[in-house]
Amino acid sequence: MRIGQITGEYPPMQGGVGAFTQELARALTALGHEVYVFTDHRAAVPIANSPVQVTADAHSWGWGTLSRIRRWAQAQKLDVVNIQYQAAAFNMAAFVHILPLRLDSAHVVTTFHDLLVPYLFPKAGPLRYQAVLTLARSSDGVIVTNRGDERRLGSEKVVASLRHIPIGSNIRPELAPDYNRSVWRAALGFQPDDTVIGYFGFLNASKGIDTLLQALRITRNNNLPAKLLMIGGRTGTSDPANIVYAREVDAMVEDLNLHEHIRWTGFVDSAAVSGHLAACDILALPFRDGVSFRRGSLMAALAHGCAIITTHPQVDMPELVEDVHVRLIPPDSPTALAIAIEDLADNPELREEMGRNARALSARFTWETIAAQTAAYYAEILDTPR
Repeated sequence: MRIGQITGEYPPMQGGVGAFTQELARALTALGHEVYVFTDHRAAVPIANSPVQVTADAHSWGWGTLSRIRRWAQAQKLDVVNIQYQAAAFNMAAFVHILPLRLDSAHVVTTFHDLLVPYLFPKAGPLRYQAVLTLARSSDGVIVTNRGDERRLGSEKVVASLRHIPIGSNIRPELAPDYNRSVWRAALGFQPDDTVIGYFGFLNASKGIDTLLQALRITRNNNLPAKLLMIGGRTGTSDPANIVYAREVDAMVEDLNLHEHIRWTGFVDSAAVSGHLAACDILALPFRDGVSFRRGSLMAALAHGCAIITTHPQVDMPELVEDVHVRLIPPDSPTALAIAIEDLADNPELREEMGRNARALSARFTWETIAAQTAAYYAEILDTPR
């Protein structure tokens, strides 16, 4: 198949949707498909030895971009176009929601990375979710990455075809042959008896970093030598709201007097992320909206065999068993998070067991499997009259 991917971000831009699209595109080409990507102009830096053909021609995601996408899809003679949808990644562009109606030269599948509504205009209110539904209803097929979104869109009877296909880890475990955990930790300024709590991901209000900072303060007040390693870029490329939240995080660090107990890695390559994850004793992901397999940071933590503390899911996740794969706590509860950190800090055997189980669970979410499921779904859509 000749497959097009439309995404609001793509490496070297920083963002989970862009990284997802790159991994999916690579895996699809490995299966023998031809993959073409249309994306933001900031992704124009060539990626060495990439079999994926990238057109970085969107300068504003305004209405003028629509004609560029149409010409691109026709020129590439695409069989299917997959819109990788996340409102922030497309700079809240309104035209994206009618894009399937204008792409008459190919079948269109939309992957919803979340169902967060776009900003259209002041007081748009319910029209914002209607814009999301318009995109889903006008697509020939819809992919969701988690059961919560599957349940919500499944209740909309006019969605033609719906398929749940999970995401994988955008960070592949790749420790250098000479990796030494003790040396790595020492280079970050940690002492041998420190309990290193990791956090991986951008600073976003939905991720509960404020809860994590308060929990760190509690554990230190309880005489646990806890340190926090903040792994990765702070705000990413696409969501300006992250910049505002990052300032709030900085102010809280100051108020709680935590500066000397936190290390920030900044944006680093995948190999460095692997090294940092392996250096942690515990990884804390206190999502405000509950844990979900749509979270790339969770998938990376599973793949790296981390001992994970996260929040109770909003929708049943039978694959994720408490104290087998993760420790679960209520959202927005610094006390519960602090208790969980202190408990796992005192139980290295449990941490090791949870890490092994997490790594085993991640084997269900390989990019080879995800690409095969996605390609099979494309084929089904192509066999269905529009």
